[in-house]
Amino acid sequence: MTAAALHTPAPDAARADPRLIVALDLPTRAEAEAMVERLGDSVVFYKVGLQLLATGGMEMAADLKARGRRVFLDWKLHDIGATVEKAAAAIAATGAGDLLTVHAEPQVLAAAVRGAAGSGLKVLGVTVLTSLSGQDLGEIGYGLGVEELVRRRIGQALDAGADGVVASPQEAAVARELGGPDFLVVTPGIRPAGASMDDQARAAGPAEALKSGASHLVVGRPITAAPDARAAALAIATEMAGV
Repeated sequence: MTAAALHTPAPDAARADPRLIVALDLPTRAEAEAMVERLGDSVVFYKVGLQLLATGGMEMAADLKARGRRVFLDWKLHDIGATVEKAAAAIAATGAGDLLTVHAEPQVLAAAVRGAAGSGLKVLGVTVLTSLSGQDLGEIGYGLGVEELVRRRIGQALDAGADGVVASPQEAAVARELGGPDFLVVTPGIRPAGASMDDQARAAGPAEALKSGASHLVVGRPITAAPDARAAALAIATEMAGV
């Protein structure tokens, strides 16, 4: 599947922007399924993360795919190469996802790419979590600042043959510059005008992130915690329009 194929909406989602990925970071599968129903034709792409994984996330991902939706499996795999390769192969074999995240370390990236080879599952390297600031990296023990570390990890993702990276809006331009036009740059930390920053240290608005180089935007609470989730999704799609 090409990067362009990821931009093709499902037949019943003509009003959706396929660059918008809604994060189903909800406590139970039942709540996530209810959210999908509320969003209806306003969303075509969903993120299934670790919280949902423990409560039937893989089964729900397969169901979403069967219903013509796209799925971002945000597992952030991180283990020895042999384990990551086998895990990526097993995930790819289910056909339940379009995108899969792993931590952007050379051995992990290369292993995931090998495991997913030929399946159509796209591997993304997570550069630096959007909740982390430069001060946080220093406390962890990194000697590099955020942008320098992101640059290094983008290069490692490219060397490993990964399809793209997850990077904050502040590093989307760097990812686009280094990765080129077909590189996937999936950007969390999106906060539309007036939204709370929550736990995001490096956030931006939808249009700003796209102009910076993002190919896809991941949005959670500004949609899922809104009084009218469908209206919130359509409002963000409107902000994205024309970019």
